[in-house]
Amino acid sequence: MEGHVRGSGVPPYPGVVTIAPRDRSTAPSDHPGMRPQTLMLTLLGEAVLGRDVAVYSGTFVKVMQRLDVSEEATRSTLTRMVARDLLARHRRGRKMYFGLTPRAIGVLADGADRLWGQGAVNRDQQAGWTLLGFSLPESRRDERHQLRSRLRWAGFGPLRSGLWIAPGSVDVAAVLQDTHLLDHVQVFRAEPVGDVARIVSEAFDLTAIAARYRDFLRRWRPPRPLPGAPDDLARQLWLVSDWLVVVRDDPRIPLRYLPTGWPAVAAERVFRRRHAAFRRKAEHTLAGLLDAIDVPPTR
Repeated sequence: MEGHVRGSGVPPYPGVVTIAPRDRSTAPSDHPGMRPQTLMLTLLGEAVLGRDVAVYSGTFVKVMQRLDVSEEATRSTLTRMVARDLLARHRRGRKMYFGLTPRAIGVLADGADRLWGQGAVNRDQQAGWTLLGFSLPESRRDERHQLRSRLRWAGFGPLRSGLWIAPGSVDVAAVLQDTHLLDHVQVFRAEPVGDVARIVSEAFDLTAIAARYRDFLRRWRPPRPLPGAPDDLARQLWLVSDWLVVVRDDPRIPLRYLPTGWPAVAAERVFRRRHAAFRRKAEHTLAGLLDAIDVPPTR
């Protein structure tokens, strides 16, 4: 099942969960460090999305231990995800099971589309741009910060103070989800003229975006990536989580406006090849660990 997540961590705004940064301070050198909730959501995308089931807490503990996450951290993460309306508890006798909430299904489905529908490389030759202007006084600093965070998450980059662009047609109302903020923005569909590549380089940090893809290639392109991992289930969960961290901050600028040899092209090929290579053994291992019960469909 190709169901994955868009992210985890502290939500920047209601209805969206974004990926937390890697915790490099505690990560072993042979695999990318990830926050437990990032890995947990990836596991839910692999094991639960698209099925009306809830999974025993002990299954989460066993899988997360493969990822160097302690039982205490796993159970704490499950509790926090219930509080954030990402998981629902289902008791059967003395055992506690956890199933997806409608909010979690939306987050996971959005992530699946980002991974398998949109992809990392935008080869669209026709799509225009979304141009957005906003004006908020300095006295409303918190709202300005919130607005900028949401715009960056949606793929916008700043051209000038208060003027942002994003590739393609962005549903700004869905991104902002706040009528108070919508009252302060003006949105246009645009087609830039002149040196578009220069405009793109000014609005987006292409160096940082490219560096994240090159880091991904360094970890996953070698013939035997993560040789110290216990099995392909661990590799698969690290792979998908790592890839989501990378693509989450990529605005998907059309390839024709990017530097020659843009590393997202090679990185996406590596991701899909590794995912296919790990998949069979990962699914077999997970099936042997999975203790799940049927639950009513989530609406």
